[in-house]
Amino acid sequence: MAAADPDPAADSDRGPDPAADPAPDAVTAALADLYRRLRTLDEGEVAAYIPELARADRAGFGLALVSMDGHRYEAGEASEPFTLQSVSKPFVYALALAELGLDEVSRWVGAEPSGEAFNAISLEEGTGRPSNAMVNAGAIAATALLPGATPAERFERVLARLSAFAGRRLDVDEAVYASEAATGDRNRALAYLMRGAGSLACDPLAVTDLYFRQCAVRATAADLAVMAATLGNGGVNPVTGERVVDEPVAVQVLSVMATCGMYDASGEWLLRVGLPAKSGVSGGLIAVSPARFGVACWSPPLDATGNPVRGAAALRELSERFGLHLMRRPARGAPTLLAAGQDAVVAAQGALDFTAAERVLFALARRAAGPAGPLLLDLSRVTAIDPVAEAMLRSALGRLSAAGHRVTVTGAPGRPVRDG
Repeated sequence: MAAADPDPAADSDRGPDPAADPAPDAVTAALADLYRRLRTLDEGEVAAYIPELARADRAGFGLALVSMDGHRYEAGEASEPFTLQSVSKPFVYALALAELGLDEVSRWVGAEPSGEAFNAISLEEGTGRPSNAMVNAGAIAATALLPGATPAERFERVLARLSAFAGRRLDVDEAVYASEAATGDRNRALAYLMRGAGSLACDPLAVTDLYFRQCAVRATAADLAVMAATLGNGGVNPVTGERVVDEPVAVQVLSVMATCGMYDASGEWLLRVGLPAKSGVSGGLIAVSPARFGVACWSPPLDATGNPVRGAAALRELSERFGLHLMRRPARGAPTLLAAGQDAVVAAQGALDFTAAERVLFALARRAAGPAGPLLLDLSRVTAIDPVAEAMLRSALGRLSAAGHRVTVTGAPGRPVRDG
């Protein structure tokens, strides 16, 4: 008996198939194209050392991207939940940095690439510190630094911060947590070694249990894209508008992700993709294009270094297609300086950062090269001045004033640039 034709309305609640339907915009089209071409890539193996992870669908594949304006784009199974595993590491590291500061955290965990596998038993000679917070030993050390009167309080602090990064309340996959706890002797051994070396200041069993639970927090690729975008947005969630961590913390985390986030393939990743990234053995992968977007993939089969095969291939192509490598020269925007028509006038426009402020100050210096006299700095078309640019302008204006020039500033956004 022939099978009945499928009912076209049966799957209507699943939404359009990104591999078949035309995309409404260029970003979604790019993600849909990557999904369509790479979903048949059948290399790598699903992680099996944690029994529950071995149950994952090896065909699963989702992509998501979130811009700094909170615009969201998806393709494939971007709403399929999975556990964070090692993708939790940068965010818990951010929590430790926010609570204690870089100097104190660095007493317990380093920031150097290990060149070894994620679960390697490798501690710094003389200090017992793990190499960085992206490998298991370093992540356990970072988790050990989190404050809290009880294990439950400490985990709630972790879950609340992970949820703030994601923009919604996350939960724990209790089956995966139990599976990790039952098979986590290597991580317990790492904790005992650090305790013996003096680089772990708490009970090894308590901290590894907390670590297993943080790894079992569940999210989707769509959630991870928001979390990555929050790091890229200086610690502000672009969807909710909440400041999750201060900008210096986000910068510090991205720095370690760039050099250590892809384990012993981190150098090759930075060379070819050029984006701070972090992978996990459940198939999750995030990458950050600072001040542009966060992107995430989910695909359970892993390569020999523990990174998702399809996800890594997708991000390599995405970086090449859109020219996202961090070391690329950024595109020039509108000119900072406007033609003033008068030798004693410097007029600027747009947002002033270090680069723009340097152009303004160079022009001021040229105007002030002659005898002391009046100078006008017109900032009426400037939309924003960051703290670095403001400090540069204040310093330059002070020197010009001390040299006898009478400098007038007009139209500074927010507050006067000049002292007094």
